[in-house]
Amino acid sequence: MKLRSETFRDGGLMPAEYAFAEIDPVNRVRLAGNRNPHLAWDEVPNGTESLALFCFDPDAPQDASLANRADSTLPLMAPRRDFFHWSLLDIPLAIDVIDAGQFSSGVTARGKQAASVSWLDGSGPYQLRQGINDYSLWFAGDPAMAGDYHGYDGPCPPWNDERLHHYIFRLYALDVPQLALPERFTARDAHDAIYGHVIDEAQLVAAYSLNPAVAATLKK
Repeated sequence: MKLRSETFRDGGLMPAEYAFAEIDPVNRVRLAGNRNPHLAWDEVPNGTESLALFCFDPDAPQDASLANRADSTLPLMAPRRDFFHWSLLDIPLAIDVIDAGQFSSGVTARGKQAASVSWLDGSGPYQLRQGINDYSLWFAGDPAMAGDYHGYDGPCPPWNDERLHHYIFRLYALDVPQLALPERFTARDAHDAIYGHVIDEAQLVAAYSLNPAVAATLKK
């Protein structure tokens, strides 16, 4: 199975238009376009009943209290964990492309609330499901932003982080038409649910930083 994108090259930089936030020379960061990237795939193996798409950042700090602090940097070697940005489930075999901005365009305070999304094309109507991403935990203590963040929300790494963050888009071919999940589920729940059902997988990786010192080196 092969995965490709017109938005970024594998191992290259994610354009700010597809991030949750971008560098602001005055206020450090500002909200960005938050569009989901274009993704397309082919060579899906025989026996596949559905596809599942995930995006996660393996470079997120384990200790969130270190993030975005003006009095210190977040060290390169600080412990890290996965931060899930997207889960899209029950993708039928008739679908082989996701357009840029199709599932997200702009930042929605308190999160996008639609757990399921309708897809209508020439091959018929489909109902896809999206899990709650990890911004729900990140903004839990912020009254202006707290909520269930379903679907895609793009990169927003700490602006004081010395580490370049990597965003892994991974597509799984599954042997079931639908994963057994409750009505309300997180991207982590969905990722756990694919265990034992994966036939094949493919991935792309994009890099992003909100630290001006790190970003400056990437432009050279």
